[in-house]
Amino acid sequence: MKKQQYVLMFFILSIVWIYGTNYLLSLYAPSDFVEMIEHLKEFLYVLLAGWFFYYFISKMEELSASKEEEKRLSTLINSMVDFVIFKDGEGRWIQANDFGLKLFNIENVDYRGKTDSDLAEYSSHFSDVLTYCEISDEAAWKAGGITHIEEILPQPDGSVKTFDTIKVPLFHDDGSRQGLVIIGRDITERKNVETLLEESRQQYRSLFEYSPDIVSMLDLNGTITNMNPQFEKITGFSQDEYTGGKYADLIPTSYRQKVLEKVASVVENRSPQMFEHEFKHETGKTLIFQSTSLPIIVNEKIAGIICNSRDVTELRETEERLRRTDKLSVVGELSASVAHEIRNPLTSLKGLVQLLQMEDEKHQLYYQIMIDELNRINYIVSELLLLAKPQQIKYTEADLQMILHDVISLLKTEASLHNIQMEFELKDDPVLIECEPNQLKQLFINIVKNAIEASTGGDAVLITLERFDTHVVIKVKDYGIGISKELIERIGEPFYSSKEKGTGLGMTVSFKIVQTHNGTIKFSSEPEKGTEVTVQLPIKHGEKVKND
Repeated sequence: MKKQQYVLMFFILSIVWIYGTNYLLSLYAPSDFVEMIEHLKEFLYVLLAGWFFYYFISKMEELSASKEEEKRLSTLINSMVDFVIFKDGEGRWIQANDFGLKLFNIENVDYRGKTDSDLAEYSSHFSDVLTYCEISDEAAWKAGGITHIEEILPQPDGSVKTFDTIKVPLFHDDGSRQGLVIIGRDITERKNVETLLEESRQQYRSLFEYSPDIVSMLDLNGTITNMNPQFEKITGFSQDEYTGGKYADLIPTSYRQKVLEKVASVVENRSPQMFEHEFKHETGKTLIFQSTSLPIIVNEKIAGIICNSRDVTELRETEERLRRTDKLSVVGELSASVAHEIRNPLTSLKGLVQLLQMEDEKHQLYYQIMIDELNRINYIVSELLLLAKPQQIKYTEADLQMILHDVISLLKTEASLHNIQMEFELKDDPVLIECEPNQLKQLFINIVKNAIEASTGGDAVLITLERFDTHVVIKVKDYGIGISKELIERIGEPFYSSKEKGTGLGMTVSFKIVQTHNGTIKFSSEPEKGTEVTVQLPIKHGEKVKND
């Protein structure tokens, strides 16, 4: 009630008191009681007027304090970055800050005393949102305590805002509903950042887990903190087996120092480092990895290292085959021209020596030596011609067992001279493959002859043949002097030989024959323990085989 109303009420009551008491006293006058009342009337008026003014002043002070409190509350809630709404126990709006009114587009609406449904009529865009607020309010009442919910508010411009809303229900002592305090904070930007972070995390996870290469995460101490599933797929080992261990344990001893220096350089220079190293597959096969180490920079500091390792085993094997093929191609072109130039005068020399041998009985030993050496030159020329550009080869179906049997029969005499036993077990059924039989004979003559020459008296040369669905495997095993790792890597290079009188063309020709048959040849040896040569050939000429 306003103070003007209180003053008006005082004047009305004063007039009513004066005229009313005078009228009542006139009805009972004259009497002693009326005379006494007339003397007390003014005193009672003063008491009543004092009480009225005391009540008026108290109300004014309460009203002033209430307005001051309301002003403070309004200042407080309007200074907040959240929307704030106070409702009574019936869901009617009591007070809201400017942010809340603007948010629902009702800043020009007299909202006090209205429910959400009432206010929905004033805000067409947010009508559904305001109506839903009654449902969420009811859920907060039933929860009986502070509730958190995320509310999504579509905006008129098409954008969306997300609010983290807190609803605090207030109850009377008897449990009846007193009021509801609603505070909502705009977390749109935070949600957008969280979404971007989650997308970035998913992209990183996809890049890490689905990379075709091995990806390893290291800390600054060189400890493996994480590895992707490709490690198990490529190496055959479980990633859990190495996670938590040292990265150096993955590297063979011969490469370890070089690799550790490269990784240390990443930390010191903050620059990527690339290197190659070998790794033993779970089956024992040697893999070649091309690895790149990158620094992990967090807040301008190195937090760790990422190592990306790509399996380049097949690539390096292909490069080696191409290198050998290029050498064979160059040697072949050179051999073709040289061989033809040598063979013509060679024929003349051999004929003249044979003529002299017939006419001169005295120097027969010398003539025989000359013919033997000319035959040796002719053999070398024949090998050179085999290295020439490929000619049209006619492939026919032949029994590989018979080819090997012919080779063993041919070399059996030489083996017996050196007290070498050759062991080969014929199978009941023929092993038919598409091949050029004469070339395969040349191939196995070279291999078996080398095995005999590498063996010592009393040793044995084992020859085995196995047939599979698409290919055959021939193994020639001796127990001779063996071959060092360095020499094995050079086997097949033209004009390279470990023999004193070797030309280095025998194995070059052998590699050429295997290549033209789409097969593979592999050497396994240990010095003083012997050598095993494994040849794989496809049953059908158009197919190819790979090293096991």
